[in-house]
Amino acid sequence: MARLLRALRGLPFREASPRAFGGRPIGGVLGASAGRGDAGSLTKHEPSLAKSEWREKLTPEQFHVTREKGTEPPFSGIYLNNTESGMYHCVCCDSPLFSSEKKYCSGTGWPSFSEAHGTSGSDESNTGILRRVDASLGSVRTEVVCKQCEAHLGHVFPDGPGPTSQRFCINSVALKFKPGQH
Repeated sequence: MARLLRALRGLPFREASPRAFGGRPIGGVLGASAGRGDAGSLTKHEPSLAKSEWREKLTPEQFHVTREKGTEPPFSGIYLNNTESGMYHCVCCDSPLFSSEKKYCSGTGWPSFSEAHGTSGSDESNTGILRRVDASLGSVRTEVVCKQCEAHLGHVFPDGPGPTSQRFCINSVALKFKPGQH
């Protein structure tokens, strides 16, 4: 149940019926305030930059992927074959997201990770990521965004290696690698 509630926290709903949660109040509007720095939020969300400020800060490709939910071409990312030990951070806000210890070769064309940095069992509350439902291409997928700045990072799929069976398929252009950190 906790896993379901964490997944629902990032959904773009404006209102949720308490009946959907067993008749219990859920502490506010789902999605409208979640991740916006409200008192009940588990996020560290900072005020977002204006679109023009993001354009100045990022390269055109970084802006397209992180702010417009784009995707870099497969097998083109600089971190696809990176085997160095270290930490992958958000290119927009520098939040630590994924450890090289959880990176693996999935053969899909994008860097893949079995879990986000800070995961404890199935608990992702101490990670730098959020999951959101993405139905943009006619099928339902799970989008992965940065908890700090809401940058689009990629998607997570249930076809990864055990024990988590997760494949975080992340765009290299959304990441900044820092060697030697864990």
